[in-house]
Amino acid sequence: MVSSRISTIYACSRITTRQLLFRNGQRLKDNYDVLPLSMLSEVLREPRRYKRATFLMSDDGYANTLTNAADILASFDLPWTLFVSTQHIDTRERSPVFIARLFFLFAPEGQYAIPGLGLITLGGQREEAADRYGGTLKTLGAAEAEEAVEAMRAALPDLEMLLERFESDAFLTWDQVRELKRRGVEIGAHAHRHWAMHPNQTQDYVREQALLSRARIEAEVAPCRYFAYPFGNVTDVGREAWHAVRDAGYEYAFTTLSGTLDASRNPWLMPRYGLRVEEPRLASLIPSLRFGNGRLVAGKELLAINPLESRYGNRCHSSVWLMRS
Repeated sequence: MVSSRISTIYACSRITTRQLLFRNGQRLKDNYDVLPLSMLSEVLREPRRYKRATFLMSDDGYANTLTNAADILASFDLPWTLFVSTQHIDTRERSPVFIARLFFLFAPEGQYAIPGLGLITLGGQREEAADRYGGTLKTLGAAEAEEAVEAMRAALPDLEMLLERFESDAFLTWDQVRELKRRGVEIGAHAHRHWAMHPNQTQDYVREQALLSRARIEAEVAPCRYFAYPFGNVTDVGREAWHAVRDAGYEYAFTTLSGTLDASRNPWLMPRYGLRVEEPRLASLIPSLRFGNGRLVAGKELLAINPLESRYGNRCHSSVWLMRS
């Protein structure tokens, strides 16, 4: 995805340029069988038939998904899935992480009392502060995190100018999501609000994130069968979260833990690999993903899941995603 972006913002580190996206698309086309996500169950049932199977995904629902990525991926006839955070499509409100990064990088120098984070002094070393406090922010419960982000928003006198400057972080509209669907893109849920579904969240919160996002997509676009967790790492997904996703009726849900699909028997904690801006070894990527399987299993143990042997036998299929989580 191309645009003027805030320099070195971690949350945007997987945004790529048109040229590099084109290059990655060519490598995927040349080396793998990129399949629609609707074929995942069949691939898992018949691994020997689909030895090069890969599933391509994108998270969040930014407007340049349509204006930049869609045409490039279509030029290679690559099917893909877009996971959208439906509150941000409803309201066009920027993501909480983005607002927080704006605060740390652009708020006037001084001291700020931020709920949940305490007294923060902004002067030099802005990016270091953003990384340090940003990690803490993500551990907060949803209500406290929202209060913190609102305090940060209020501390930005030039917020409208910054939003215009970094318009690439604007979200799609529902009309644009429907346009992508008409082009053959599968639309999945990325929670209602783009925030972690970790154990610090209430049961009601994670249930709403699973149910409401599916309901909004099905009301506006089409049936919604798949889910991707915001951020998606071990500390971002609690046991109640995947239970809520399961109970909401999703067929599969995806983390951001790297690994091959045979490492998971839990369809609501599937692995994914995030494509870097440049992937010169993309042709040999999938076999190397096996090295992530140990971390994937360890992550499940943290979620009180008993790892089981795969019922599908030895295989090396993968799911990869292009952008932010």
